[in-house]
Amino acid sequence: MTTDASPAVQVLEEACRAVGLDAAGAEPLRIAENQIWRLPGRVVARIARPGQDDAAAREVRVARWLAEHEVSAVRAYPVEQPVQAGGRPVTFWEELPEHRHGAVRDVAGALKQLHSLPAPPFDIGYLDPFVRVSERIDAAVTLSAGDRAWLHQRRTDLEAQWRVRPRGMADRAVHGDAWVGNIARTASGPVLMDLERFSIGPPEWDLVSTAVKLTTTGGVTQLEYTEFCEAYGTDVTTWEGYPLMAAARELRMTTYAAQHAATRPEWQAEAQHRVDCLRGRSAPRPWVWKGIV
Repeated sequence: MTTDASPAVQVLEEACRAVGLDAAGAEPLRIAENQIWRLPGRVVARIARPGQDDAAAREVRVARWLAEHEVSAVRAYPVEQPVQAGGRPVTFWEELPEHRHGAVRDVAGALKQLHSLPAPPFDIGYLDPFVRVSERIDAAVTLSAGDRAWLHQRRTDLEAQWRVRPRGMADRAVHGDAWVGNIARTASGPVLMDLERFSIGPPEWDLVSTAVKLTTTGGVTQLEYTEFCEAYGTDVTTWEGYPLMAAARELRMTTYAAQHAATRPEWQAEAQHRVDCLRGRSAPRPWVWKGIV
């Protein structure tokens, strides 16, 4: 998703000056809520949304903690950061070598390593599966008022169930959005990316992101999912808490598409299809959901 990059240029230049980097020749990689720029010298700058200062600082601390534990993940560039520029927090990262999206098995391996670590010695907050869901629903103006009201009620109901959810594995540091799009496959192996949703929480939440692609969206084959379970060591779909976590993930996926359909007409049909699936207007699972990028 790209839009006009010009408003971010001054922010980028100001942030680069603050840490002694050169913004000349910077290339926009992704201009959306969070803006990603490639700088000379294999550095990537990430301009976050206004008000995300704490989240940006936590992401940098998490990256450095993962590096200390030799986890293969994106590395924060060695400067004092985040930087405030134009009312937005900016962070700097080492650019990855040539890469592609990882495979389902790569996700399992990365999660197994992550979930084996002790909790970090700093506060990363506790997992909230419903963060920003209400705001997404409010922004989903292409949906009918009835559909938006249903989604709000669905969120309320699932949040109440979450508070009394079944207990499974002990809480650990979790990625929060672990899927193949957030694993890069380089020549030297997979690399964990997008540390924005790191928190303490149930490890099952990370496993559900792949499981729903089998049981809900049809995006993962049975063979791929079997390999995922073998690599990690468990099948989360057999756990009694899976239906609740899957429902929460489905709601997040649906409201993400619905929010962005408000400004991207080509996503409107997919957003409505996802709502129709959740509301029982479609065939039984697994549904076919197209990727939103």
